[in-house]
Amino acid sequence: MAGRARPQEQDMTMDATSQRFLMCRPTYFAVDYAINPWMDPTAPVDAGLAIRQWEQLRQTYLDLGHSVELIDPVAGLPDMVFAANGGTVIDGKAMAVQFRDPQRADEAPAYRDWFEAAGFELYDPKHVNEGEGDVLLAGDHLLAGTGFRTAHASHAQLQEVFGYPVITMQLVDPRFYHLDTALTVLDERTVAYLPEAFSPGSQAVLRRLFPDAVHATMADAEVLGLNAVSDGRHVVLPAQATDLAAKLRDRGYETIGIDLSELRKAGGGPKCCTLRLRQGKASK
Repeated sequence: MAGRARPQEQDMTMDATSQRFLMCRPTYFAVDYAINPWMDPTAPVDAGLAIRQWEQLRQTYLDLGHSVELIDPVAGLPDMVFAANGGTVIDGKAMAVQFRDPQRADEAPAYRDWFEAAGFELYDPKHVNEGEGDVLLAGDHLLAGTGFRTAHASHAQLQEVFGYPVITMQLVDPRFYHLDTALTVLDERTVAYLPEAFSPGSQAVLRRLFPDAVHATMADAEVLGLNAVSDGRHVVLPAQATDLAAKLRDRGYETIGIDLSELRKAGGGPKCCTLRLRQGKASK
């Protein structure tokens, strides 16, 4: 496990909260089509390596004391590994998804069926909504991305279902097509993000909401360094995001680098592979 805080920050108390995650093994992972700038169907993909890298991520969560539940992968759905896009789960309520692209449409009912079987209070989307890819709980607010995938109209439904104020985040760079590729929630008070991925107005809102945010460099964002998972103390992020990891350690977080380079060929990182299941009141 990488990372120690600087000596002057050793007395900082970073509270880790036990998490419950949903993941999907990349049994059928491939890059057969291109629906984001990361995807090149002509480039070779090592499915076995993708599975090994994913297994390392899952084991890391288990080693940290988190629980990981699995949804069965479905043949013909190579992007189903990106479980974060399968829904939004807060306070025991699950909002199912509606994908923008037809190539992923059949993932939606598979995840919906899982939520129903798991006993979550289920809501169907009224508009295109790609789950935690574009919906991140940050303290007492929902940050909701739009611009490429999730429709702005879905933000009103999110607020009605979950009862949290929704803050719209306008994404402007197609490489960062989901909010979770441009911003990660570190704890209730702190986020890390790439300013250039957002419109000027959204940048101003982020500065107001999170004056102590960690700003990522473009170099780290380009290896999907912000597609990270934090439990409030440990931050699991792509191993290649070295500058961001150093900044996080300076803030007192413990960083764990995972190589998901094979899954990055489809535009995914640790967070894309990880859907947080919040049952009961959201963890504080």
